[in-house]
Amino acid sequence: MASSGSKRVVVAMSGGVDSSVAAGLLVRQGYQVLGATLQLWPSDLPPGVESGCCSLSAVEDARRVAAHLGIPHYVLNFREHFERTVIADFTREYLAGRTPNPCVRCNQHVKFGPLLEKARSLGADLIATGHYARAQRDRTSGRWLLLRSVDEGKDQSYALHPLTQEQLGHTLFPLGGHWKVGTREMALELAPLVATKPDSQEICFVPNRDYGAFLSRRAPDALKPGEILNTRGELLGIHAGIANFTIGQRKRLGISSAQPLYVTEIDADENRVIVGGQGELMRKRVIATSFNLIGVDELEEPIRVSAKIRYNMRDVPALLSPAPGATLSEGCVSEVSLEFDEPQRAITPGQSLVCYLGDRVVGGGTIESAT
Repeated sequence: MASSGSKRVVVAMSGGVDSSVAAGLLVRQGYQVLGATLQLWPSDLPPGVESGCCSLSAVEDARRVAAHLGIPHYVLNFREHFERTVIADFTREYLAGRTPNPCVRCNQHVKFGPLLEKARSLGADLIATGHYARAQRDRTSGRWLLLRSVDEGKDQSYALHPLTQEQLGHTLFPLGGHWKVGTREMALELAPLVATKPDSQEICFVPNRDYGAFLSRRAPDALKPGEILNTRGELLGIHAGIANFTIGQRKRLGISSAQPLYVTEIDADENRVIVGGQGELMRKRVIATSFNLIGVDELEEPIRVSAKIRYNMRDVPALLSPAPGATLSEGCVSEVSLEFDEPQRAITPGQSLVCYLGDRVVGGGTIESAT
């Protein structure tokens, strides 16, 4: 991680507690800090609706915090880029019967790419965010490593797995060595205007987590009625659109059964939702693509790792291998295979597979299938 001195850094300020404290800590450490709030929200939100960390009120909160810290504040219009790389992908994935992770996509294509380019145009060679993670250079290999936060309950390394060596080498994570409770305490001094502001829990461009309403405007075909079948192919009911479902879902199926039923598969080609019992959700083997290597520079042989298939789970033991015929390009393995020691529940295409060696992120990619 770079030392302060006369270093200029652009901090992505969402108007929330974490990014505000991150900016304040860097000011305290002697960096020349510039605050930047990314204007991302889609132009087709209903009138009067505000959504998450990229709303108009969030921009105003960030501006007020920057004024309190005595730093310049910029609003950067990334709406078109966000629309093209995040929202369009989100829509396509749901149409394909998959469950996307737009926060991972945003980190990959917006916050750590174009933002770094913009920072350089402002005379800064560093960017910083309020993520709970750590970046550290390995003295032996020279690689930049992505490490878990010391506060494992808030760790966000899972969502940062697409970061390249170039991006990690020019990014600061001021909160990676802090606990969330400490961040709240520091906010009373560094950013009192937002110190009690609740954490954002929703996707910023989907108000009230109403995916159906959002997709009804963007992709009406995702809400076309179709069949609900059991794993034996028997018709159990009619659904109101595959976009309303994800693997492992039990609620809102709209069918009655003597035993609990869960979504085990979404067949986008036939517009069908397949349901089954709890045991039919369990899988051991995962295929993932575009697996970005961080902790190692190649993957030629199987290695023992711990892995997670969703943000809010503990990583568990597994064996990571390159898929037959896999290629390496710009630090990404085209396809990997991972086998868990024990079957895992509801492995979901479109979500991220992230692997660890202790606190170090080995790499991560997008889940394609599970068996």
